[in-house]
Amino acid sequence: MKNICIIPARGGSKRVPKKNIKLFCGKPLIAYSIETAIESKLFDKVVVSTDDEEIAKVSKSYGAEVLKRPKELADDMTHVGAVIEHTIDTLQKNGEYYDYLCMIYATAPFLQKEYITKGYEALKDSNACVSFSVTNFEYPIWRSFKITKDNRCEMFWKENFPKRSQDLQEAYHDAGQFSWEKIGCKSSDVAFGKDSIPIVLPRYLVQDIDTLEDFKRAELMYKTLFPNKFDKWNSIKQKTHNSQNLVGFKQREIFWLRLGQNIGSEEYGKGNEFQRPVLIIKRLTKDIFIGIPLTSQFKNDNDYFHMISYESKKGIKQNCAMLLQLKSFDRKRLMGKIATLSKDQFNIILKKIERLIIPS
Repeated sequence: MKNICIIPARGGSKRVPKKNIKLFCGKPLIAYSIETAIESKLFDKVVVSTDDEEIAKVSKSYGAEVLKRPKELADDMTHVGAVIEHTIDTLQKNGEYYDYLCMIYATAPFLQKEYITKGYEALKDSNACVSFSVTNFEYPIWRSFKITKDNRCEMFWKENFPKRSQDLQEAYHDAGQFSWEKIGCKSSDVAFGKDSIPIVLPRYLVQDIDTLEDFKRAELMYKTLFPNKFDKWNSIKQKTHNSQNLVGFKQREIFWLRLGQNIGSEEYGKGNEFQRPVLIIKRLTKDIFIGIPLTSQFKNDNDYFHMISYESKKGIKQNCAMLLQLKSFDRKRLMGKIATLSKDQFNIILKKIERLIIPS
């Protein structure tokens, strides 16, 4: 079986300008759909259909192929079905034929590969034509009402007013994330009909992104649900916080620490990911200690620096202890232990620090 993923992404979004490539938690919104499709390993090809050069460039940078669509298929009135049909027809004219297609929305950062896989497995093992993502309404639609022109309420189904919510049938709606289709399978029913298989998603993984308010809400949801994805240090912070091995850090131990932005010429880290080995001089509390950063820029001829050697997992390391930068550090910066400095070298450093702090 050959599968293709098609991601429609036109460039004329009005309510949220450049929505498809607007940065979402630090990454273009469409990138989430492309990466999830590729990571699923379900597709022989992932194609973005667009009329926009900027979207095309971003899509290619994240691993998708791009098929330019004509302007007449890029306005507000174009149905997504016409875009899918154009993409399939174009590929078939080039001799490419597929058995299944999956349309993934460009605005689906909560998309999970497990549900795409579930949709594919359900469809190929059935006589249905379509499987697509759905979720349930959070409130019973059967008790809904409209507001009339004279600012009064009018229920759609008055007979349901006295009924309890738990006695009303649960209702679902399109989750707007993905839709699988057997290419060539024809249905006489509507899309939400007897030839379609619903793949139910939890509500917390569903959020329409049509307005700027939607966009902000979705970012807040994403940061809560997937902190490790948008904040690469989060897993390190969690590991450090939960690690029992770091509870008893002691004098002479050397740890990797995150120090913030690198403004020098150090070999360790770059930009806002600056890291450095730090020698523990004295423990103050359970979470705070006095330490000295180590540098790979040798300055052994300076009274404010002291050359040291220590054995790490990568062999013998030579560094300078930056005596002038003696200061307190907290446990949150710790990433892991490197080594323990010898007593002789540590005592030399203590004497040099004493001379700096209490001049003779």
